[in-house]
Amino acid sequence: MSKASETAYFYIRSHILSGQFAPGKQLREEELAAGCGVSRTPVRDALRRMEAELYVRRGDNQRTYVAEWTVQDIQDIFTLRDMLEGYAAARTAERATPEVIAQLAEYQQAIDVALNRKEGADVEGFLHYNRAFHRLLIETAGSERLTALLARLLQQPIIVRTALSYDVADLLQSNAEHKMLVAAITAKDPEWARAILSGHIRRAFHVYEAAHTRLNARRPNEPPEDN
Repeated sequence: MSKASETAYFYIRSHILSGQFAPGKQLREEELAAGCGVSRTPVRDALRRMEAELYVRRGDNQRTYVAEWTVQDIQDIFTLRDMLEGYAAARTAERATPEVIAQLAEYQQAIDVALNRKEGADVEGFLHYNRAFHRLLIETAGSERLTALLARLLQQPIIVRTALSYDVADLLQSNAEHKMLVAAITAKDPEWARAILSGHIRRAFHVYEAAHTRLNARRPNEPPEDN
């Protein structure tokens, strides 16, 4: 993929993940090209990549729209994540060195600091260290195939938006689960680690499902844009 196509890809992706391009919005090539400062050809390349990654969909009219997600879509993604990342947690409990355990604990403590600031929770800090925590957990499992599968799954908009649906109490509970997961890995207990990670993901599913339902209840029933 060319540099211009990469520019277009990250521009469109960031706007989808932030909610600036809402589900169902039509994406016009000329507007996207103007927005990210490239020609229409790299925008077209970026949209093809994003269609393969399920960020966008192409309608029968050949126009491109931001993908909308049903509750079943959401459940499927979280179920797959439960299966794959739960397996990764079990492998990590068997393989983690003292250095890895110390790094996981450091990330968990950094999240704790970010969430307990006097001036209010630092959600960006939570997102940064949460990504680092889960990335190290997966890498330590020691399976290139598992890492590749989870990397693609965790890039889905549903996963990225989940934390944005959390309130501070949800974020604190999430980090409490991280602490328990570190304890399970320290104890080298794969089934305990798998169970904690599974509960962590199932709770995230229900938080996102509730937020998705509330959003759809507020959104007016308008037909897709046609021009």
